Amino acid sequence: MTLLGHIENGVIVLDEAMALPEGTKVRIEFLDESSLPTIAERLKNVIGQGKGLPADLAENHDHYIHGAPLP
Repeated sequence: MTLLGHIENGVIVLDEAMALPEGTKVRIEFLDESSLPTIAERLKNVIGQGKGLPADLAENHDHYIHGAPLP
């Protein structure tokens, strides 16, 4: 079954009223993807937070996180 709706004040509102049983599972699929935030917009709070980290962090993360010996 497909129901259409829109966002109103941050809440999903169905275009046609329908009584659904409490606990009904739904899947939300955005039809106009151009209105979705970009990956950069979604990650803006963490972009640039990795400044000053060791250059070999990816390769030697076990050493830096868990104290494993360097190879």
